[in-house]
Amino acid sequence: MSSRRLPSLSALRAFEAAARHESAKQAALELSVTATAISHQVRGLEEALGIALFVRRPRQLECKRATNHI
Repeated sequence: MSSRRLPSLSALRAFEAAARHESAKQAALELSVTATAISHQVRGLEEALGIALFVRRPRQLECKRATNHI
């Protein structure tokens, strides 16, 4: 069995909301947290998975092609 830890549920929720809204700010409003918290959760998830999930642009997050299948 792998010793790799599963991502936290809050990180998955942050990713899902950010991907749907294409915005950390809008995801934060939905989840009642700060945009910084969304960013930290998503970065932690990316580090845990070892891949970048978003193309980051000013005021916009765009899912990378590989994450469209998740």
